[in-house]
Amino acid sequence: MKTLTILRHAKSSWSDAGLSDFDRPLNRRGERDAPRIGERMAESGLRPALILSSPAERALTTAKIVAAKLNYPREFLEKERALYHASLDTLLDIIAAQEDRVNNLMLVGHNPGMTQLANHLLPGIMNNLPTAGTLTVEIDTRDWSLYTQPKATLVRFDYPKKIGAN
Repeated sequence: MKTLTILRHAKSSWSDAGLSDFDRPLNRRGERDAPRIGERMAESGLRPALILSSPAERALTTAKIVAAKLNYPREFLEKERALYHASLDTLLDIIAAQEDRVNNLMLVGHNPGMTQLANHLLPGIMNNLPTAGTLTVEIDTRDWSLYTQPKATLVRFDYPKKIGAN
């Protein structure tokens, strides 16, 4: 059994037109939502063995904030360049490359790939994974090869506006 959590970066700022897409930071809402979603993940008992993040500023900042809330050692958080605007095929390649001994993996990245991955794991689950949205599934498998439709079970789906509704 494997557990996979996907997390879309928190809301980013578009206020500085001179910044590249890669360098855009979180905006105020993102700075508020990332710790809140991290706290909710911690309350649910999520304990990833490995966190891989896109190195883009908004994704890496989100990953660091969430990792802190999960008491995940920041120095073990890994940047994975291929997560930056990764397609579904690239995401599946990144996942498949993980060692089988890792049973609980978290990816922090970008749309549309993260939504596509969610729908690959659980067909029709959503139209759009919101910013700071997170989806955790358990997958009935011994390895990380998820190219064919895996048998996945929803463990948790959460996002900031859902928090506000509770």
